[in-house]
Amino acid sequence: MENTTDYTIWYVLGILAIVYLVILFTNKRGKRRRKSRKFMDGKRRHNNNQ
Repeated sequence: MENTTDYTIWYVLGILAIVYLVILFTNKRGKRRRKSRKFMDGKRRHNNNQ
């Protein structure tokens, strides 16, 4: 019984670590996309004003 509970704890910790890393990477990508969108919106607005 003790061995199985030890393994399940490690599995849960591993899954949480993977989820945490995935969230970090998606947040970094989201920030880059938001910056690029703002940049593109600025270009479009500038072109439309001319």
